Amino acid sequence: MFEQLGDRLQGTFKKLRGQARLTEDNIADAMREVRIALLEADVSLPVVKSFVARVKEKALGTDVSKSLNPGQMVIKLVQDELVQLMGAANDALNLAQTPPAVILVAGLQGAGKTTTVAKLANLLKQRERKRVMVSSADIHRPAAIEQLRTLAESIDVAWCPSSADQNPVTIVENALTQARNAVMDVLIIDTAGRLHVDGEMMAEIQRVHAAAKPIETLFVVDSMTGQDAVNSARAFDEALPLTGIILTKTDGDARGGAALSIREVTGKPIKYLGTGEKIDGIEAFHPERIASRILGMGDVMTLIEEAEQKVDKTKAEKLVKKLKKGKGFDLEDYRDQVMQMNSMGGIESLMGKLPGMGNLNLPSGAMGGMMGDMNKSVAIINSMTAKERQFPALIKGGRKKRIAAGSGTQIQDVNKTLKQFTQMQKMMKKMGGKGKLANKMMGAMGGMPGGGKFPPGGMGGGGMPF
Repeated sequence: MFEQLGDRLQGTFKKLRGQARLTEDNIADAMREVRIALLEADVSLPVVKSFVARVKEKALGTDVSKSLNPGQMVIKLVQDELVQLMGAANDALNLAQTPPAVILVAGLQGAGKTTTVAKLANLLKQRERKRVMVSSADIHRPAAIEQLRTLAESIDVAWCPSSADQNPVTIVENALTQARNAVMDVLIIDTAGRLHVDGEMMAEIQRVHAAAKPIETLFVVDSMTGQDAVNSARAFDEALPLTGIILTKTDGDARGGAALSIREVTGKPIKYLGTGEKIDGIEAFHPERIASRILGMGDVMTLIEEAEQKVDKTKAEKLVKKLKKGKGFDLEDYRDQVMQMNSMGGIESLMGKLPGMGNLNLPSGAMGGMMGDMNKSVAIINSMTAKERQFPALIKGGRKKRIAAGSGTQIQDVNKTLKQFTQMQKMMKKMGGKGKLANKMMGAMGGMPGGGKFPPGGMGGGGMPF
């Protein structure tokens, strides 16, 4: 998300870095570029105009700090305004209600509403340790009821049955009764969507809302629809007392205009971003972190949180102990590291969150190619015997041919994997034996461009998966 905007803005600021001081002329040139960048990102015109005017006013009235060059000063001003534009801080869910706290989820058809209900339920169960029940009041799409039931079973949260021949209000009343009887902390209700905003749908959801009396009413919208997302959010906000917005499919949205416009236009906070199809593909929306990503400054805090949630700490600790004892780093260890990185969104996601990595100017498609190579490596290592993984030196001509055939790859791919593994093995050998591997890796990250550092203690003692 925001790739196009980030690239454009970072290019603009590079031009300013060579300037000795800020003048009206170079500020005007920079603001023209910022304006074009925002419009290309599909940010609404009124929002662009007010944003540029605020940054320009502050830039002209600000003395450049001695510790900053003009380019850095404008970056700081743009970053501050981006944060304010998107809401200043994360707006967490308000669950301060006599249980069950009811969350009503609304939105248009195709926005990913039902999947988002399950993702939210899983997040509340895993991270907040809440007892969660879900129920579907979508009688217009019978498959939605079955879909939510299947998802609820897959994440082991309570499910309140419903059917297409019931009245949506009756479904909500039954769900409330069951949630109270089962002593649930949270009840999340999925509602019917339509292909467009219409009076009949709004009347139905207003009745459902009145019956549910939710403490949170969340509007789920597809970020890839750009300004249509803003318009539909405004229409729903007029019909319902929305408390927040969840933007879905943000991993496929390179522009990000909806995220930058929706708060300013509706006045409602973005609470979560849907970041993929997997059940854990949802993250809290932190404006300051998003602004840092847009400007190529990384997002170390989100990276730490993802590592805490997704890195297998047991495996990481075992690897640390193994290396400290002087035992070798083998192909199984290498495969585990690649798989752990995949669980965190892959190398592209990781690089985007590391300070300074957004400014490396890697060739187009380089990250995707790297990721493809690493996924091939997993298949290749899986085609090896346990002895070959432990003693890679055994892998010669005949074995390489067998491994390539078993993994559906070429012999040169096997050679490439072995070469990459050897490089990683050398690095691990240097890092082992002199204190914790995790702390060494984190110290190395502190020396990267941007100077991002991890807090003391790192990530529970586990190493980063690369």
